[in-house]
Amino acid sequence: MALTFDQRDGVIWYDGKLIPWADAKLHVLSHGLHYASAVFEGERAYGGDIFKCTQHSERLIRSGKVLDFDIPYSAAEIDAAKRLVLKTNGQTDAYVRPIAWRGSEMMGVSGQQNKIHLAIATWEWPSYFDPAERLKGIRLALADYRRPDPKTAPVLAKAAGLYMICTISKHKAEREGYADAMMLDWQGRVAECTGANIFFVQDGKLHTPIADCFLDGISRQTVVELAKRRGIDIAERRIMPDELSGMSECFITGTAAEVTPVSEIAQWRFKPGKITEQLMADYTAEVQPKGKAAAA
Repeated sequence: MALTFDQRDGVIWYDGKLIPWADAKLHVLSHGLHYASAVFEGERAYGGDIFKCTQHSERLIRSGKVLDFDIPYSAAEIDAAKRLVLKTNGQTDAYVRPIAWRGSEMMGVSGQQNKIHLAIATWEWPSYFDPAERLKGIRLALADYRRPDPKTAPVLAKAAGLYMICTISKHKAEREGYADAMMLDWQGRVAECTGANIFFVQDGKLHTPIADCFLDGISRQTVVELAKRRGIDIAERRIMPDELSGMSECFITGTAAEVTPVSEIAQWRFKPGKITEQLMADYTAEVQPKGKAAAA
């Protein structure tokens, strides 16, 4: 059985210093635990380089501001800390998780005087989905919960509380034999998956939902850029579920998912094709350290 995440070896950067993994603890009455006043990032290192490292650090800081707190470190300091943890843990291909949260000075809805903590952990993490299943396309359920109206939640922050309905939806999907679930937005339009953005192909053109009630993922932005380099037309637009029967290909994007083909969403069927395969290859090439990719 694999070690649980509180029993691993290595170090974690915690409030400005490296500490043993097992010592990275917080009090049970921390505000971040009770009121979800926490923000985080999901990043990957390839060949020792963290992909779009600074972009992730800057988003972490912005997310904190959306939740009305200032992370007491600059993007450059966060970048340096991530690289230090990666190096100290002796990892080159790894997942990187920075997280910031309000501490335990006050317990109640208001936590304005609480200290803002920052921790960074890294660990080896292969493909998010089963490799054999991933190549033929994963199966998605249709989630019961929907992404909220932007007027009701801080949807543009990578905030811990926004993932509660994602966990519920993914659990239900897995119990039903699916790999994940696609979520609609509050108006019943296609939004995203529980931890990844979604794309469709129709007549050689990419279609993806407008990211205004969910996170415009850094991987999503990367794939849009790669598609433009290939001269692939892209439409960022409102997509209704009944349009999916006219889509030929589907894939999801995210730091964990990278670019993963989809074969099924509830009653809709897709077949991974040339555009999906091309963007999978382009994404793999893009995330590799450029010097190493050229030498390969």
